[in-house]
Amino acid sequence: MGLFFAILAPMKITLIQLGKTHLKFVDTGFDEFAGRLKHYTKFENIILELPSKLRSADGDTVKKVEGELLLKKIQPTDYLILLDEKGVSYSSREFSGSLQKLANTNASCVFVIGGAFGFSKEVYNRANAKLSLSKMTFSHQLIRLIFIEQLYRAYTIMKGEPYHND
Repeated sequence: MGLFFAILAPMKITLIQLGKTHLKFVDTGFDEFAGRLKHYTKFENIILELPSKLRSADGDTVKKVEGELLLKKIQPTDYLILLDEKGVSYSSREFSGSLQKLANTNASCVFVIGGAFGFSKEVYNRANAKLSLSKMTFSHQLIRLIFIEQLYRAYTIMKGEPYHND
């Protein structure tokens, strides 16, 4: 079959983000890559927001409430991957291969970008995997753009398209 594999049935990918971005260039870039990604797979973007009365709460309270909101959006059959600094790191080609394996065995994959305080214990316990995009720390707003570009890149690698250069 060669180096590249065809996806038999498109896996639905959902990205859940905690909180809106206030950076217009992030929204513009995100929308660009989300539009491109829809040519390869079913993609949904969900933005969860804390109730305004909790925005000034302590970190533990914020994580708890965000975790409750998040877990309500996750189905029992979803393969849940947290974008987390303690997660596995991949090259773009390795990420593409990992995504291909997931697509061959799962109908739905949910990636989650946490809020400023990270994830609650309950969310960590539900997660199937953790993915780190870098050893560096990025704002949860910027990581949206970085992640969706890598997701798009992964699909172009799977399809053997010329977007990625080694």
